[in-house]
Amino acid sequence: MGEAKRYSGGCLCGALRWEAEAEPLYQGHCYCADCRKASGSGFVPYMGFAAQAVTITGDALSYGSPAANGNIALRNSCPTCGGLVFGGERGKSEEFTIYAGSLDDPSQFRPNAAIFTQGRPDWAAIPTHFTIFERMPPDAG
Repeated sequence: MGEAKRYSGGCLCGALRWEAEAEPLYQGHCYCADCRKASGSGFVPYMGFAAQAVTITGDALSYGSPAANGNIALRNSCPTCGGLVFGGERGKSEEFTIYAGSLDDPSQFRPNAAIFTQGRPDWAAIPTHFTIFERMPPDAG
C-alpha cells in the first residue's frame, strides 16, 4: 500500500507548525460569526483531521469561546505573529481543525461544504458547487 498523503503548514512567522499524514476527514468554509470575527474575513476555510494523524510543533495561544454544540471551541494562533493555525486541544481532542490558509501548498485544499451559513453577510460568497448547511451538518461531531 502507498504512503499516506502528507499535508503541512504553519503560521506567518513559522514558529507554530503542523503536519498531517492522512487525507482530511472533511473540508469546507465556516461562516459562523465567531469564525468571521476570529479571522477578520467572511468565513474560515478549514480541514478536519483525526488527531492521531496530526503533529503540531511550537507554542500556541489558545482562545476558547462557546461552540454551537455546547462545548468550548478552542482556536489556536501563534503567540508571535498572531496567525490562526488550528482548532482543538493538544492531547485531548479526537480531531483537529486545521485552518486551510496555513497550508504550505494551498492547492491541496478541496472544500465542498459551507457550514453555519445562517446569518452570513451577503458579501461572503458561497461557491456554487458547495453543499450548504445553515448550521452544523447532522452527521458532524
